[in-house]
Amino acid sequence: MKQKIVLSLEQALSLPSATLRFAQLGWRVIRIEAAPSGRGLPGDPNRYIGKHIIDDGDDRRSYFMAPNVGKETIALNLKTEEGRAALHQIIRELDVDIFCCNTLPGRYEQMGIDYETLRTIKPDLIWAGISAMGPDYPGVPGYDPAIQAMSGFMEVTGQEDGPPTLSGIPLVDLKAGDEVYAGVMLGLAERAESGRGKRIDVSMLQAAASWLITTLPLLDFDCDKSEITRCGNEHRKFIPTNAYPTKDGFIYVAIGNDVQWQRMTEIPKFNTLANETRKTNEGRHLERQALYVDIGALTSLYTTDELVDDFMAATIPHARINDVLQVAGLDAIKSKLTMTQLPDGREIQMQPMAVDVEGAVTELGFPPRYGEQTAQVLSEAGYGAEDCAKLQETGAIFCASE
Repeated sequence: MKQKIVLSLEQALSLPSATLRFAQLGWRVIRIEAAPSGRGLPGDPNRYIGKHIIDDGDDRRSYFMAPNVGKETIALNLKTEEGRAALHQIIRELDVDIFCCNTLPGRYEQMGIDYETLRTIKPDLIWAGISAMGPDYPGVPGYDPAIQAMSGFMEVTGQEDGPPTLSGIPLVDLKAGDEVYAGVMLGLAERAESGRGKRIDVSMLQAAASWLITTLPLLDFDCDKSEITRCGNEHRKFIPTNAYPTKDGFIYVAIGNDVQWQRMTEIPKFNTLANETRKTNEGRHLERQALYVDIGALTSLYTTDELVDDFMAATIPHARINDVLQVAGLDAIKSKLTMTQLPDGREIQMQPMAVDVEGAVTELGFPPRYGEQTAQVLSEAGYGAEDCAKLQETGAIFCASE
């Protein structure tokens, strides 16, 4: 079976997170970065974010690494006719299956990357683009924090009496990337039957709003404001789901039904919590603030380990509130971590794949230097060394020196 080839004009995180998933499947992913323009540092800005991990002159810093392992990279100036011609020839000669981009839709045509142009070169091409609000808003830029604010995520995150708060991870970037992954897979399945390509447009705003499944539908039920705003660590509906202090930290307890509540109150430490009103979730809602105080007063008397033992024995959903180091050490995670290797041989652990896939690549090559494979890929597309030298001289491409 032919190896799938993905050509992706990408930067930041949303699209690189999607194409990383293709690289993990063993597909060939060639990322396109802009040729030097003389305005700022060349290529993906994320190359220059975070700690130096090789040497001070290397453009592969810590923040850039994980989303870009297992990929190749080329540098093209798509504002030039020669750069656009090179892109189109790569698609044709390498028989590219999927083209992706996360630039402003208003720039698609002028860069020669719009679906209509590329489908004339490769009729069965799967084309996927991520933008802030989709092609109907071609000039709107978007980054994860701004879309978290726009989509209501910040409004529903944080303490009830505190300010709107960002999520601790870039949820919208990763959601948009997963939608590209899913859309491409659907497109390939449809192409296998019809032989036709497909255009996929992912709006970061729409993708984020699709996750408002527990809040937005309540608007038509004359909901109380408290149902669709911040509520700290508690659950708006299932009481007394919340984070509670312990002698040595915190524990999260998630009570999802009345049977679980009954089992909790049968634990000797928590016998005093039971009363007639609290037998049902509706009754516990009436006493929720007092209940949170009562539970916190009891949990603070014991260590997290003691409480974990009790909740495990009673089959009560709960969790330690781990930091990232502790997550990496969990038995369920540490054997699933993906890996890369620095040029000096040091192994680096990275996040696990979202889902185990038979035959997946979990040890991926270190990200390439800016423009590292430009000459190689252009050679595959039929360009000779002299052609590349001329294109570099005109600024249409950039090839990294050996």
